[in-house]
Amino acid sequence: MKILFISLGCDKNLVDTETMLGYLSQKGYEITDDETQAEAVVVNTCCFIHDAKQESVDEILAMADLKKEGRIKALIVTGCLAQRYQEEIQEEIPEVDVIMGTQAIADIVEALESVLAGTPANILPDTNKPLPKLNKRLVTTGGHYAYLKIAEGCDKHCTYCVIPKVRGTYRSVPMDELIEQAKQLVDEVGVKELILVAQETTIYGTDLYGEKKLPELLSELSAIRGLRWIRILYCYPEEIDDALIDAIANNDKVCHYLDIPVQHASDRILKRMGRRTSRAELEDIISKLRARIPDICLRTTLISGFPGETEEDHEEVMDFVDSMEFDRLGVFTYSKEEDTPAALMEDQIEEECKEERRGEIMELQQAIAFEKAEAMLGKTVLAMIEGRIAGEDAYIARTYMDAPGVDGYLFINTTKELMSGDFAYVRITGSNEYDLIGELEDEFSE
Repeated sequence: MKILFISLGCDKNLVDTETMLGYLSQKGYEITDDETQAEAVVVNTCCFIHDAKQESVDEILAMADLKKEGRIKALIVTGCLAQRYQEEIQEEIPEVDVIMGTQAIADIVEALESVLAGTPANILPDTNKPLPKLNKRLVTTGGHYAYLKIAEGCDKHCTYCVIPKVRGTYRSVPMDELIEQAKQLVDEVGVKELILVAQETTIYGTDLYGEKKLPELLSELSAIRGLRWIRILYCYPEEIDDALIDAIANNDKVCHYLDIPVQHASDRILKRMGRRTSRAELEDIISKLRARIPDICLRTTLISGFPGETEEDHEEVMDFVDSMEFDRLGVFTYSKEEDTPAALMEDQIEEECKEERRGEIMELQQAIAFEKAEAMLGKTVLAMIEGRIAGEDAYIARTYMDAPGVDGYLFINTTKELMSGDFAYVRITGSNEYDLIGELEDEFSE
């Protein structure tokens, strides 16, 4: 039987998808990306913000049409939307055979076989149950990089966020299991870059070992032969300590790159959001990182139009962005999510105002980013090859400053044959908005 997987949302969700693909492929099921060939479909959904929910619903409805037409035999919905809106999905889209919760990943084969046997049953275990042992994944990112999810759930309870409700409490994956999976990804798949993800990576290990273990995990991973880059995403600023900074600064395999979602800069709004830092503390953390790791690339995300945000609060964000000069920055408009404290707050902001403020922040950041790109002219950087541009003597690559899917690219002009996952030294010759242009100087060997 051929199975089509549709994976929506974040990279953490993608890891869940790859894990389910692993279970199915080990049982002999064939995976396809062609819906005309598929006999069963699994939609792994997201519900973090309104747009993500709408995308998930649209995909489920499109697959439900295939089911009504008799083109597929089974339709399974899993992930965050399934966990949060199980009753609504069952009632409104009866073509869905099985709804699986966020903690039911290991049950994907059972779910599919129950449909084929004519006895479908939803699988919605407790979101706080212990994590299952990691399964061998079917990597979908091309093989030269992969995400390593080091924990599940979250305990922060920011007032705008539903993740604790749909993903449960923070639970770290045991370190020995992570090392085993990382070795498998490097040795069997050929992964050169591991990207560590979780709802929050900085407190990894506190629930299992009573203390933060991310620095130790970085050390253990860096000992894996063949692995060249380790990238860390989703670091809550208040949890970044000297031990982590030292681990990044002193480990050659750890990219000098950190994703720090700060969300706002007004102390009043940060408090309403349930965040645990002030603007002054954020500035201190950023200053310390740049002092200890001068070439560090800092990415952040902000929310515009949070309930009660005044023009003065917005101007404070603008001033913060202008003074901090983040290397990478994204802005989301506030999404009013039911069952969150923020949804019940007074002074909700009009969508037009949210979008206008988002646009002003992004326009400011655009100028900063373009200046930083131009400042790279003449420098030589190490880059990972992503692939060749069809019909041209040119390649797409990424530097240590660029996480896949969210940051820019480096375009290399060369007639030399390169492969995805190769590393090369590239001299920067120009820039095009967020992207860099360069010429090959030399290939890199370990």
